[in-house]
Amino acid sequence: MALNTWLFFVVTVFLVSATPGPNMLLAMSHGIRFGLRGALPTMAGLLLALGLIMAGSAAGLGALLAASERLFSIVKYAGAAYLVWLGYQAWRAPVSEQAHSPEADAATSKWQRFRTGFLVAMSNPKAFIFFTALFPQFMHADAPQLPQLLTLAGTFYVIESAWQAAYAFGGAKLKRWLTSPRRQRMMNRFAGGSFMAAGVALSTVSHG
Repeated sequence: MALNTWLFFVVTVFLVSATPGPNMLLAMSHGIRFGLRGALPTMAGLLLALGLIMAGSAAGLGALLAASERLFSIVKYAGAAYLVWLGYQAWRAPVSEQAHSPEADAATSKWQRFRTGFLVAMSNPKAFIFFTALFPQFMHADAPQLPQLLTLAGTFYVIESAWQAAYAFGGAKLKRWLTSPRRQRMMNRFAGGSFMAAGVALSTVSHG
C-alpha cells in the first residue's frame, strides 16, 4: 500500500471516528458513570463487535445485507429497538448525591458493560455496508488483498480505540461537574434522549 493512500485513509477514519455516534456516546456515558478504567469493558465490547463487523464485511456479509432488504430491515429494527431501550434506561436512571460511587460498579458488572458495548456496536447494519464500501476505496486489486485488509483494519482499530478512550476520559472528567442530582438528571436526560434519537434515526435508514 502506498504511503499517501494510507495517510488519506488515516485522515478519513480519524474524521469518521471522531463524529459522535452511539458508540462514542456510550463510551462517554460509561466514562461518566464508571470512570475511565470502569469504561474499559465497554470499550472492549465495542471494539470486539467492530472487529467482527470488519471480518463479516470482508467475508461478504455487508454485500448480503445490501442485497437483502428483509435481512437489512430485521437487523435495522432490532438495533433501533435496542438503542431506544438503552435510552429509556438512561433517561430513568436514578441520581444520587455523588456522581460516581463504588456501588455503581457493583450494580453493573464488567460483563454487563462489555455486553452493552458489544450490542450497541452490532446494532447498526449500515456498519457492515460501510466497511464493505470503505476498504476497497483504499485497496489495489493487483496487490495481495490480505496484507492490505490487515493494514486498514489495524489502522482503524488504533484510531477508533483512541477516540473511544478520549470520549471515556472526557466523561470521567465530567463526573466532577455532576455533583448534584439536578446535573445528573440533566445528563441522564441528554444521554437517554440521544440514544433514543439514534434509535429512531436508525429505524429510518433506507436499504439503498
